[in-house]
Amino acid sequence: MAANKKSQGAALKKQSLVTYSNPNSVISDQFRTIRANLHFLTKESACKLFLITSPEKGEGKSTIAANLAISMAQQKERILLIDANLREPAMQDIFNISNNSGLTDILATEEPFEEVVHQTRIENLDILTSGSVLSHFVELLGNQKMKNLLTKLSACYDAILIDAPSVLTSPETRVLSTYCEGVVLILKRGKTEIEKIEEAKRVLDIAEARLVGVIVNEK
Repeated sequence: MAANKKSQGAALKKQSLVTYSNPNSVISDQFRTIRANLHFLTKESACKLFLITSPEKGEGKSTIAANLAISMAQQKERILLIDANLREPAMQDIFNISNNSGLTDILATEEPFEEVVHQTRIENLDILTSGSVLSHFVELLGNQKMKNLLTKLSACYDAILIDAPSVLTSPETRVLSTYCEGVVLILKRGKTEIEKIEEAKRVLDIAEARLVGVIVNEK
């Protein structure tokens, strides 16, 4: 990747990133298991492209996506984590980085992604934040530019994780799911209703997305 990418100058929020702050913990072991399962499901692919979503809001999706990305980077793979949750972006807070420009700026202005992607303190992990707030972001994520961007990025990374909005409330997530090799659905124990899980599965089936796994968030 180009050397002029934005660097992360502030400290990571370690309380959210247990795979970084406590790599020998039981939780980190669980993320390594998830990482291994995803690898075997897509081992024939040159670049693995996964969408991380949930049936509804508040199920810990972004934190899980961040920890999974870190776990994958610790395997010496080149990982890109994209914040495509343009309604409520979180990666700039989790990784304590600027969100002055990001995904929307690349799509809207064709700014080179090398100038926008953030290098993190974690070796092999890059972050593409959501970017400037735009009123027509649904159309941006659903057009050919987004598909072309993912194709271009796939040539630079071993795996890409896309943190997307909840699938039942955001039509752009259904479109994004069709660009990915697999969808990982995040559920929250004691919160996510069975009916919502079934509805999310139906929506993904209609989009002909490939649901490769479910992660139950205990917190």
